[in-house]
Amino acid sequence: MFTEVLVAVVIGGVIFFLFQRSKRQVLKTEDGWWGAGAPPEDGEDVTIRPFKITTCDEEMEDLYRRIDQTRPVPSLEDSQFNYGFNSQYLQKVVSYWRNDFDWKRQVDKLNQYPHFKTSIEGIDIHYLHVKPKKVPEGVTPLPLIMVHGWPGSFYEFYGLIPLLTEPADPNDLVFEVVCPSIPGYGFSEASCKKGFDSVCAARIFLKLMKRLGFQQFYAQGGDWGWLITTNMAQLEPNTVKGLHVNFAPPSKPGLSVTLSLMLGRRFPKLFGFTDVDVQRLFPCMEKLLVESIKESGYMHIQATKPDTVGRGLNDSPVGLATYILEKFSTWTSHDFRNLEDGGLTRKFSLDDLLTNVMIYWTSGCIISSMRFYKENFRQGLDQPHSKIPVYVPTGYACFPNELMHTPKLWVKQKYRKLVSYTYMARGGHFAAMEEPQLMAEDIQKFIKMVEKKKKK
Repeated sequence: MFTEVLVAVVIGGVIFFLFQRSKRQVLKTEDGWWGAGAPPEDGEDVTIRPFKITTCDEEMEDLYRRIDQTRPVPSLEDSQFNYGFNSQYLQKVVSYWRNDFDWKRQVDKLNQYPHFKTSIEGIDIHYLHVKPKKVPEGVTPLPLIMVHGWPGSFYEFYGLIPLLTEPADPNDLVFEVVCPSIPGYGFSEASCKKGFDSVCAARIFLKLMKRLGFQQFYAQGGDWGWLITTNMAQLEPNTVKGLHVNFAPPSKPGLSVTLSLMLGRRFPKLFGFTDVDVQRLFPCMEKLLVESIKESGYMHIQATKPDTVGRGLNDSPVGLATYILEKFSTWTSHDFRNLEDGGLTRKFSLDDLLTNVMIYWTSGCIISSMRFYKENFRQGLDQPHSKIPVYVPTGYACFPNELMHTPKLWVKQKYRKLVSYTYMARGGHFAAMEEPQLMAEDIQKFIKMVEKKKKK
């Protein structure tokens, strides 16, 4: 009798497992053509071309002329960064930019890693491809694609790349890193047509990695990079070996998220909430709603009429710097809103901050980067990818000053194979740039866990 029951339970379990497995959805997509006009009849050029960032005296003269013609506006008394970028401090930043910042030296720094371009679906895709200089005998570097967000760029990863390709610890994994620019950002060409969203970017980056010879690889992302790499895992779960993210707001809040917000403060253990979760989530009206409203005005503009404000930013370098650098203040720590200098240089150098701004300025990409919001919100919040879970092994780095805290329960609702969830010691939204060592350590920890499971 016991044997029969045991067999029945096993069979039932297998049937349930197969049924659940058959229910797993894969995100569907179709190839697009984002270049001008129709695709060529003779097919697309798939060659990979070396690329080098350059500058010239005319470019700098134009920049300085526009900076010199800026019209300062005084900030309100005792306003710090609560009304946006403080004008008094802005004058100091602009003065440094005009008189001390050495763009030619930064261009040399940008070119320290190999840059390339290749055409995919009608647009040129820019990317870095950094291979380790020395690979220990018997070690195979693991391919890793890292994707930035807005208003960042591939430059966010410059402090992180050497920690992954040339790790100091001989026990650490060695990576071969690919850092693309999202189409419409930096030196990647923008779409000429409407509709280019995160799924399109994900499809293009999957094609990029395969063009580079990688049939399987790991992926990492924050901000838009989180959504693009998540879509990559949804499109081809057998291609993405593991996914590491440092931003994961609930894309489609379900019953468990709703109940946890209603009851989690009173019954935290019921939802697996730690003291850290309770502290960062509650009171949820203030922590989630009010804070989101304070910091999301830009999103509404960019998701509705990006070209209008974008045109002004594309003409004014000071306006562009103000718009971008304010995010590097308040998204690094909400408390920085109460500082006269926005805390900008507490975590970043002005050289690094202005280098990121210059990538936007010299490429003229601010409008196309902002359009990415319009394209991703054009169907509202009910897009197909928001309903599909991720079954790829996932690691989540929970930085304390991220725009929105996402407890483990919420992450697991979307990422069904959550391998690691780490409360990071410090850091905000631009974590790869702000805390490259911490980010590298968590990437190592997560991928070691995945690789170890594979070997069993």
